[in-house]
Amino acid sequence: MNDGIQILVIGGGPAGSTAAALLAKAGLQVRLLERDHFPRYHIGESLLASCLPTLRLSGAFDKVRDHGFQVKRGGVFHWQKDKWHLDWSKLVDADAWSWQVDRASYDEILLRNAADQGAEVIEGAAVKSIDFDGDRPVAAHWVRQQDGSAHRTEFDFLVDASGRAGVLSRQHFDMRSPHDVFQNVATWGYWEGARPLPGGPEGAINVVSAPNGWFWHIPLTGGRFSVGYVTYKRCFAEERPSFASLEAYYRDALGRSQDMRWVLDGAALESEVRAEQDYSYVSERFCGPGHIMIGDAVCFLDPLLSTGVHLAQYGALVGSAAVATALRGEMAEAQALAFFDYVYRRAYSRFLVLVSRMYQQYIGMDEYFSHAHDLVHEDSRAGDAAIQSFTRITTGLTDVREAHETGQRTLTDTLVKEADGVQDHTARSSVNYMGGLDMSPVWNIWRDPLGPDTAMGDVHIVAHPRLGLAGRA
Repeated sequence: MNDGIQILVIGGGPAGSTAAALLAKAGLQVRLLERDHFPRYHIGESLLASCLPTLRLSGAFDKVRDHGFQVKRGGVFHWQKDKWHLDWSKLVDADAWSWQVDRASYDEILLRNAADQGAEVIEGAAVKSIDFDGDRPVAAHWVRQQDGSAHRTEFDFLVDASGRAGVLSRQHFDMRSPHDVFQNVATWGYWEGARPLPGGPEGAINVVSAPNGWFWHIPLTGGRFSVGYVTYKRCFAEERPSFASLEAYYRDALGRSQDMRWVLDGAALESEVRAEQDYSYVSERFCGPGHIMIGDAVCFLDPLLSTGVHLAQYGALVGSAAVATALRGEMAEAQALAFFDYVYRRAYSRFLVLVSRMYQQYIGMDEYFSHAHDLVHEDSRAGDAAIQSFTRITTGLTDVREAHETGQRTLTDTLVKEADGVQDHTARSSVNYMGGLDMSPVWNIWRDPLGPDTAMGDVHIVAHPRLGLAGRA
């Protein structure tokens, strides 16, 4: 069967569902193809405060709120010898909060919301290939898995939110590069009867460092906790064979941490233990003629600062504004997509620098936070303490502000300088499990003859009277 649509979205996770809802609300004809049937399991339960404004714009906020997920108001980090208590209400804003979510439920709410906003949602639809006219995608071949029927959908614009499968970046263009610096393995399970580290705000995520990695400890509704261990791939390969099972390896790692023994004292593991690896990568390009790539389809960093859903929904927000503006003829497509690429890539890069410093160059909280202080807006640096700057970034609110406001944006050169500092430290380090930090896939397309910050200029996102970009004729 052959048919046509204005916008085709591949993937129904947080990136695809958010983009489909935003674009449908903007009055565009949208079809979303999702390979699985929801609900389906997914890891990545801790949301940043930046997700809330996007949920409000997409129409999903009330539905997520009414589900009753665990409210989250910050985090507690026991990193090496330091203890950070990050209370968002005190460090950022009294209204800064988010949720700790069960992703099967959360993702389904977002997918159903896309349909409620007017998008056509088809589950059990596996995309097999994309047709191009020159550099521009024009049609997708997909199969309805229930009956095996083959379909071809033509479109004016493609949003690839296909997750790690990477229909465009991995399968078609083959331009996704792994980060050697984050070659890690995560193992995790779900516990009942655990307790949080003391001193944290409501629903805080707990992060505890270990000699060769770190632990997460996330409170969920119903007295359940998501508890994971992240270690370097090389360490996992050396240690795992000496244990009879993955669960035995996982329990041993938890037992070697005094903090984790304390939070799990009297708790019971009530799930299987899962593992995942090779999950950190970035695409050489984030967009092109007639297409954008968002969420895990184009990049994933590391679970350390809980950036996965933030980058997915932020990419959906910025990308939808750019696509809607271009399709309405209010801005040249190339200009709109340059803004999307520039802003989205900067958000990813800022977190890349912070996470890299935690892994490779951490010598104390004061020195660490001072580097974060350089990565926020100039007026924030003048008025905030360094720990406030770090918290603004790690709530995702620095990215949201950058997309909506034109003034006081941090220059790209500042981000490049910080990244180079991490890279230089890595090169000098005599002990390094993770390899170097290669920033070239992130920075190389920004070598603009007009200067590195001209792509943004005075362009910014507007939500009223409809979602789009403004600021340049």
